[in-house]
Amino acid sequence: MEFFRLPRFKRVIEIQPIQLTDRDRDIIRRVYRYRFLRSTHIVALIGGSPQQLLRRLQMLYHHGFLERPRAQIDYYHRGGSRHIVYGVGSKGAAVLRQESNAAPQNLNTSLENRGIGRMFLEHALLISDVMVGLELACRKSGDVHLLTGDQIPLPDHLRNHQEPFRWRVTLPNRQKLGIVPDHVFALEFMGQPPDRNRAFFFLEADRATMPVIRQNLKQTSFYRKLLAYEATWTQGLHRSRFGFHRFRVITVTSSLRRVENLVTACQNLERGHGLFLFADRHSLAETDPLAYDWKAGRPHETARLLDF
Repeated sequence: MEFFRLPRFKRVIEIQPIQLTDRDRDIIRRVYRYRFLRSTHIVALIGGSPQQLLRRLQMLYHHGFLERPRAQIDYYHRGGSRHIVYGVGSKGAAVLRQESNAAPQNLNTSLENRGIGRMFLEHALLISDVMVGLELACRKSGDVHLLTGDQIPLPDHLRNHQEPFRWRVTLPNRQKLGIVPDHVFALEFMGQPPDRNRAFFFLEADRATMPVIRQNLKQTSFYRKLLAYEATWTQGLHRSRFGFHRFRVITVTSSLRRVENLVTACQNLERGHGLFLFADRHSLAETDPLAYDWKAGRPHETARLLDF
């Protein structure tokens, strides 16, 4: 069968057999790490001939090692982007389970990835856009290493925890708030002393679907997230729970106007304004995220991810 004649979102039964290569396994691991990746992400991360890699992705999909979420069919109906999005398929999850304990034994990846909705997929792809950009920037720098997923060192009590980066804080008014960052990563600086060579970050991917501030903290808002992170810092939970000596919260959002609104919301915090950095997705995509001047939580201030 010719490459371009195979259906995009329906697997074929009669297809030539394949034998997994080291590159195939690398692709599966990277897709699992970021949950969903566009074909362009995978080409940028893996390298080599784009056309050959696209053919291999197609084979990995039709053999069940990768999944193509059906939510992206809408893009084709609307004439949108034609870069296919991939998640890990059931056979890919089996490969991960054989290699390490990184993938839960009860992972039903194929069904989870196939059935997600378009809003969830777009949110996940915003996270992938940021993280792939960071990984490529770290490679280019040569002296900064990106740590993400199971590469992040955790205390013993969290190593086997199913959701180590889900926690709760208590505000001064005794209200409890839960926190689940969209992604967690660290930058490791080569040649620095062990006690100063890592900076940890919580990533929030904001698609402007949530109100910035509401009068009632029982309702979801972005300001409620700011309060929860501020409390995490003031109470030292980043040290006692995670062993992080320092952290920042970076938010990538939909527009410069939204960035301004989020920075304004930061002014309502009592402390911890320096924890927060903001960028709009379009400006960030045009430059090196390590060299980008992120908007800080104080008006007219900027900072870079390497400014620690």
